[in-house]
Amino acid sequence: MALKKVKGNIERMFDKNLTDLVRGIRNNKENEAKYITQCMEDIKQELRQDNLTVKGNAIAKLTYLQMLGYDISWAGFNVIEVMSSNKFTLKRTGYLAASQSFHCDSELLMLTTNMIRKELNSQNQYDAGLALTSLSCYISTDLARDLSQDILTLLSSTKPYIRKKAVLMMYKVFLKYPEALRPAFPKLKEKLEDPDPGVQSAAVNVICELARKNPKNYLSLAPVFFKLMTTKTNNWMLIKIIKLFGALTPLEPRLGKKLIEPLTNLIHSTSAMSLLYECINTVIAVLISISSGMPNHAASIQLCVQKLRILIEDSDQNLKYLGLLAMSKILKTHPKSVQAHKDLILQCLEDKDESIRLRALDLLYGMVSKKNLMEIVKKLMVHMDKAEGTIYRDELLAKIVLICSQNNYQFITNFEWYLTVLVELAQMEFGSKQGHVIAAQLIDVSIRVQAIRSFAVAEMAQLLEFYASNSQFSIMQDVLYSAAWLCGEFASELKEPEASLIAMLKYKSLPPHIEIVFIQNILKLYACCLMKYELAQDYDKICGMYEVTQRKLENSLKSPEIEVQERASSTLMILEVVHCEVMAKKGVKTEQIMEDFDLPIDAEVDKGETVAMQLLNLFNGDLNPVAPKAQKKVPIPEGLDLDSFIEEPDFGENEYSSDSDYEIKGNLFVKDSNERNSKPELTEEEKVKIREARKNEQMNNPHYLKSSNKKYEDIPVAELQLDVPLKVLSKRSDKYLKFDNGAKKSRKNKRSKKHKVESSTDDDNELVNKTLMVNQNLELPEGATLSDSEGSVGNPDDPHRALDIDLDLPGLDEKKLADSPQPESNKIKSKKKKHNKIKKDKSVAAAAAAAKQPGDDGENKKKMKKSKDKKEKTKKKKSKELSNEYEEALGISTPSKEFP
Repeated sequence: MALKKVKGNIERMFDKNLTDLVRGIRNNKENEAKYITQCMEDIKQELRQDNLTVKGNAIAKLTYLQMLGYDISWAGFNVIEVMSSNKFTLKRTGYLAASQSFHCDSELLMLTTNMIRKELNSQNQYDAGLALTSLSCYISTDLARDLSQDILTLLSSTKPYIRKKAVLMMYKVFLKYPEALRPAFPKLKEKLEDPDPGVQSAAVNVICELARKNPKNYLSLAPVFFKLMTTKTNNWMLIKIIKLFGALTPLEPRLGKKLIEPLTNLIHSTSAMSLLYECINTVIAVLISISSGMPNHAASIQLCVQKLRILIEDSDQNLKYLGLLAMSKILKTHPKSVQAHKDLILQCLEDKDESIRLRALDLLYGMVSKKNLMEIVKKLMVHMDKAEGTIYRDELLAKIVLICSQNNYQFITNFEWYLTVLVELAQMEFGSKQGHVIAAQLIDVSIRVQAIRSFAVAEMAQLLEFYASNSQFSIMQDVLYSAAWLCGEFASELKEPEASLIAMLKYKSLPPHIEIVFIQNILKLYACCLMKYELAQDYDKICGMYEVTQRKLENSLKSPEIEVQERASSTLMILEVVHCEVMAKKGVKTEQIMEDFDLPIDAEVDKGETVAMQLLNLFNGDLNPVAPKAQKKVPIPEGLDLDSFIEEPDFGENEYSSDSDYEIKGNLFVKDSNERNSKPELTEEEKVKIREARKNEQMNNPHYLKSSNKKYEDIPVAELQLDVPLKVLSKRSDKYLKFDNGAKKSRKNKRSKKHKVESSTDDDNELVNKTLMVNQNLELPEGATLSDSEGSVGNPDDPHRALDIDLDLPGLDEKKLADSPQPESNKIKSKKKKHNKIKKDKSVAAAAAAAKQPGDDGENKKKMKKSKDKKEKTKKKKSKELSNEYEEALGISTPSKEFP
């Protein structure tokens, strides 16, 4: 035996420890994987030895390798063996390895239950602390259930080190085993008044985390937390307490009235920005909950806004972001207090940090009113010209549209201005992903506001003409969708439908969903022009229009998209039928004139008899906006099975039975190399033409950076002598802003000069600026309403979901005790109680029968009522006493009328 010990000690001298492993990995960077593989083999050899010190050294090295990403789950039994060592140094190594390699679903955890229980009951506080720290990393439901009572007893330990760790560990136990919360809550409540500040802080942290789900359970702790908030100076504890009060205030408004004063004192006195932010957040929550009962809170709001302005003006980006975030919360309830700082919010749009710019945009959304809408949108559009980054520019564009369209265009007083802004945005941001947003807004405004349709259609007609005349794409393609749709749908509002039809027939290569709309609305414009020509009996123009339209639509028949082909084919067939009908009517008319010379050539034609009227009848009817989720609310008809086949497929045996009947030659999805290279090669002349065309396109493209060999120093500078000063061209939407400012000045003049006669220009201003009616009717299926909303489903992965329990209700254990069979002694006691109750009832009934006499029924009823009234009064007194005790504990003094 002695020789074996000596031999083992000699071998240990040559074993590699953790330091040697780290040094070896650094020295073998080129062959690191090979070196670690060799070390793994050495570690496995060490784990086979009987010496726990050698195994502890091997587990330490495995722990380091696990940090590098290597799997050590195969060494779970060895880790547990080292954890059970009597030496603290080896035990610490084992528990560290367990906290890194074990998880709540590990199968080996069942072997650790008794070992951890033994450590928790150890007299050495460091052994118990080590077990608690490690257990928190891999605690499972079974471990939480088995060890909850042992951890609960540690809350009464005489050592603050153990009590603090046990309090924090109880939170992990509650997450895995929520039934432990009821028996542990009284002891947890006691730890809030623990003499050790570390234990107090741990208890506050645990209760604040528990209150995330059901803060009502912890409302009774408000007096204790109020005392801690007014006496403690630990900022981190104060932050937790103030957060908890923010959750409790909506449940108890009287609490909010008491919190205002200490919170404002903290806001004035604290220099910690984190505590200041939480105080402001809680003050906002308090004022929201007690806004009806406490009207004089303007000073508190102004104080919060002033402190938030300091945060926003700070150079620290994190503080600036938090200031803007808190300001958005104040904006929801007190918009006027935030609107005074509009210039500061606009300055944040120039910040380098994109998240701060986006947060400032969210604030501007709530600061908009009828008076400042045009001004804010103008500044945002100017900022959009300077902004960089497509993502931010897209977000800015979407926010401008959202600001204007909120609450069914509540703040828009001039829809001509808004349509002009949309058109300018469409021309400003070519290539943006927000084109569909602008297109939807153009269609929505034109449908809802009937008085603006003529202006909207005129703008869209100009947009189409501009698109047709330019060779380069300088406008969002999705906006062409709305332009074509509006010009076709409201063709009667067009002054020159022929020009719009010619512009639409000049469309270039477009996405399929836009080309489909062009084809559909070309037919509508064709019908409108046909009506005009048919009434004028100008058949030559009808023939010319038909030929141009037919030629363009025939090109669309060659499109690779099936939907485009189908629309073009259907439209061509309709045009052919209509044209034949018009030509037939022309022949009948000429025959009538030849037969009857007295018939006038220029006789008027009735609209109802025209072919164009029959074509226009296809597009009659008003369109209303469709409500959101209207398609989901369409009821499924009875007898309709959406999962069944419309026609059962025939899976016959003879179908494709033999290979000779149905052979596939080659691969259907991959082309052969011969087919890929079968394209004809370009000649030199064609290559030169393509190159010249590309250079011309690059020269005309404003977004392409052109190289130049010219030296700008050699270019002479000539002075320009102009009689007229240069004028900077502004956007078309700016004239509405100037007009609005002029209208405001005229209103002021009217107030000062009441006795003067109003001018005609003022009348025109009022007519233009009057708020137009916005149609708010939404199409819905029969029986469906807008209030029918889908239920919100909670996050199933939320770890706090199990804590949503009511502590006032009995738990499962209490119910089991109530339902379990009672011992014989309890049965005898219950029988005696029942016997005594029966005797009392009999005596009461006999006394009532003896006292009852004819004519005394009314008196007996009065006595019964009096006894009931007394019972109710006693109950009310008890409830009042409880509420008074709660108020006195908090220091709340409120009139009894306000809280009966």
